[in-house]
Amino acid sequence: MHPSIHAATHPGKPACIMAETGEALTYGELDARSNQLAHFLRAQDVMPGDTIAIVLENSPCLFISAWAAQRAGVYFACLSYRLSGNDLDYIFRDSGAKLVIGSQATQAVIDAAAFDGPVLYVDAPQGEQRPLGELIDIYPATPIADEMAGSDMLYSSGTTGRPKGVKQPFVPDLPIARPSPLLGVAQTRFGMGPGSVYLSPAPLYHAGPLRWSMLVQRLGGTVVVMEKFDAEAALASIERHRVTVAQWVPTHFSRLLQLPDTVRAAHDLSSLTIALHAAAPCPVPVKQRMLDWWGPIVHEYYGGTENNGLTMIGPEEWRQKPGSVGRAFVGEVKICGEDGATLPAGAIGDVYFAGGQKFEYHNDPAKTRSAYNDQGWSTLGDIGYLDADGYLFLTDRKNFTIISGGVNIYPQEIENALGEHPAIADVAVFGAPDPDFGERVVAVAELIAGVMASDELAEDIRRFARDRLGGLKAPKQVDFIDALPREPTGKLFKKKLVEDYRQRAEHGNQAAG
Repeated sequence: MHPSIHAATHPGKPACIMAETGEALTYGELDARSNQLAHFLRAQDVMPGDTIAIVLENSPCLFISAWAAQRAGVYFACLSYRLSGNDLDYIFRDSGAKLVIGSQATQAVIDAAAFDGPVLYVDAPQGEQRPLGELIDIYPATPIADEMAGSDMLYSSGTTGRPKGVKQPFVPDLPIARPSPLLGVAQTRFGMGPGSVYLSPAPLYHAGPLRWSMLVQRLGGTVVVMEKFDAEAALASIERHRVTVAQWVPTHFSRLLQLPDTVRAAHDLSSLTIALHAAAPCPVPVKQRMLDWWGPIVHEYYGGTENNGLTMIGPEEWRQKPGSVGRAFVGEVKICGEDGATLPAGAIGDVYFAGGQKFEYHNDPAKTRSAYNDQGWSTLGDIGYLDADGYLFLTDRKNFTIISGGVNIYPQEIENALGEHPAIADVAVFGAPDPDFGERVVAVAELIAGVMASDELAEDIRRFARDRLGGLKAPKQVDFIDALPREPTGKLFKKKLVEDYRQRAEHGNQAAG
């Protein structure tokens, strides 16, 4: 399936609607403009297997750009306009981007990156430059002669180092309507199709929102895109556009639950039949409240930008297995010890997918090799265990395992427990340097509105954790923060917190010396 098929049968149907303004892009327009842009790319010597960079805010132009690259056999790197100019410059060079597509809204960060190739703007002219829409007008709205499938090349967020591009091997002459692993998931598990109306409240430069939105357009549905997330506006969008499927992250759920009951009750959400969530672990109490509110429509999946495997869990399953991210839906989950041996049910180890799609980290063969074991299974770097029924439970990222007194402590378990404290809205747990134990468990908490930070509250939180987890896992230190550093997708920048505390420890040692 491909949008071009739906353009031939239903050219006037909206492929995309902007939630705030109602601006629509029809399938006929998407097909014609992406064809014209594909011709333009060829004229710019962008050939199959090459890469372009797309630095756009949420807008219809992002879909035109992505589908143009997809039908031209080109890798398209959709990049965050929230990156620093230095990071963007690194990605432009690392990806080998032939050109960049940007906008007035993203010009400043593109300028800061000092890209030395052509930068094309979709809206107002830049000095003497004409907008991209005018530049492609001279080209035909019919397919290019050498049409073939390209794919996304998305960069990791860089929370554990420099961002790395994830790409699938290039296959020449692959049909543009090639099947996708997500296609079967959407159709068989969720019943998605031409009648689906999908709400995307997150930035489209991230893997989940981009891939699911383009999947809906493969199916002939309509994607409703929010310019940026706002809790009440999201509920209003569901009601106004009769949304049937929506994708969220746990932070969205938390913000929705913080709305007054009268606001939540004021919107008709009866059209919503599927609420997907992923990208970050969801605290058990938050998910329980969402299920109580929305009913048995909340589904969770676990996977990564690498697209090497997928687990899923439905609402009724989750009620029986709270905290699980489900069973394998694509690939097979394996838990391995440090020696590479497969571990039995209940044993914590590295999470691998067997039989999943192959991937590579662009320009980083060492990192690619480290993602695979001797049996060819691949990992995203997470730690967890399988229960006796094959349900996966994640304990944390391998990089954030705390080693205190020689004992491994997994932050996710502690974060899940602290998430039940009535004063905590969001929390991060990690290891900070400790002269006696090597590392000590630290919790940094974001409090719910109206609750004041105090030493007494910190002690209450430590006591709360000790009662549930025991003294070994309970935080030795509880600090408070106005807002935890998170991506718009909900991914926590835990590395930033870890580095801040390590620097404090180093400065303290220097002062003591």
